[in-house]
Amino acid sequence: MIIDHLTRRTFLSNAGRGVGALALASLMSRDAHAAQEKWRGILPAPHFPPKAKRVIWLTMAGGPSHLETWDYKPELAKQNGKPMPDSLTKGQQIAQLQGAKLTCFGPQWGFKKFGKCGAEICELFPHIGSVVDDICFIRSMHTEAINHDPAHCFFNTGSSIPGRPSMGAWINYGIGASTENLPGFVVLTSLGRGGQNQPIAARQWSSGFLPSKFQGVALRSKGDPVLYLSNPPGVSREMQGDLVNTVSALDAEFDRTIADPEIATRIAQYEVAFKMQASVPELMDTKTEPASVFELYGCKPGDGSFASNCLLARRLAERGVRFIQLYHKDWDHHGGVKDGVKLKAEEIDRACMALITDLKQRGMFDDTLIVWAGEFGRTPMSQGGSGRDHHMYGFSTWMAGGGIKGGVQWGETDDFGYKAVKDPVHVHDLHATMLKLLGIDHTKLIYRFQGRDYRLTDVFGNVVKSILA
Repeated sequence: MIIDHLTRRTFLSNAGRGVGALALASLMSRDAHAAQEKWRGILPAPHFPPKAKRVIWLTMAGGPSHLETWDYKPELAKQNGKPMPDSLTKGQQIAQLQGAKLTCFGPQWGFKKFGKCGAEICELFPHIGSVVDDICFIRSMHTEAINHDPAHCFFNTGSSIPGRPSMGAWINYGIGASTENLPGFVVLTSLGRGGQNQPIAARQWSSGFLPSKFQGVALRSKGDPVLYLSNPPGVSREMQGDLVNTVSALDAEFDRTIADPEIATRIAQYEVAFKMQASVPELMDTKTEPASVFELYGCKPGDGSFASNCLLARRLAERGVRFIQLYHKDWDHHGGVKDGVKLKAEEIDRACMALITDLKQRGMFDDTLIVWAGEFGRTPMSQGGSGRDHHMYGFSTWMAGGGIKGGVQWGETDDFGYKAVKDPVHVHDLHATMLKLLGIDHTKLIYRFQGRDYRLTDVFGNVVKSILA
């Protein structure tokens, strides 16, 4: 059929479609390429010369007792079984012991001095003791949340209110990552033999109101590391690549229409996911490591242990991942703290030493910041006769590598281990110090959301300068 008559509107409409189709191929190619470019961070240059390139954050989920790990209190031992001084606890918030009779509960294990620095730590941790000259113990931490989920939220995001960006997301937003084939923020979890499998909500590594491409990606340490990573039968990598390119190109054109930053994020995530199909199996295949490495860490390939995850953390660091967070569960010792901490020490002591040693052997220790921390500590008062309750007024963490001064014991709690009394360090201060070591001024890494400027440290935080090398 010959059409011999077209209205002006029909002609312009059809012509527009033809010209648009010709332009679309060019636009899709250009925009898809732009969307796939590696994010290099919002900051044009570091605020300070960076000492650390990456962070490995070792989270002891459940709240480890500082009194059976890093903070020896001989006076508490002397007062064991006696009433806790009312002057310390009156009017203070306590979790499950509120209103109960408070009894002093002395350290359940002995402490020994290690290293040239003479750091006094629990005898259950001889491997960590062998590297104390590389570690800075902070014995004056305090926080603002006394229950697990809000305390994790506060440690991860600087706020007890869910929905804020996590520290790994802030860092990748600020300075980007050095990898194109893996996410810039990776999370690994492990469960100890005590069996307290308290859930860790995925919002702990959320990007909050930042674009979702900055959120952490959880890799499973046993089985398939990422669900649906493999292609279904009959779908080749080339076919998958064609699909990713096509969808990314269509999303790029859609983005030009409505200018939604989440569309660009979606394009970038498709691309990273496609690259992960090749890079993640290689990452997780630790069988390529020599036997001496497994002997150092005390693990077997793919056994899902904390030690195995420490080895994976080193492999992730080698591949340019900026922020690596390990969660090791089962530290919530409301009862049986003596046996519980012994079990935990068996699971983490050798692995922490191995991570430090391995990084040093590879020339990566000096630019890798390692942080060991729980969401809070435990009370110096007994709970149920053999355990300790949650505690937020004084507890311990440690840091190593990446610009940290080794062989240092910073801050003190009182004689009972109840409250930070000398050189107290708040969670905001810890975050500010971490960002400083990465070359970031914590007061200048901000994001405007709903009419307000936000930052990881809120309106607080002071760099703990005395622990910096």
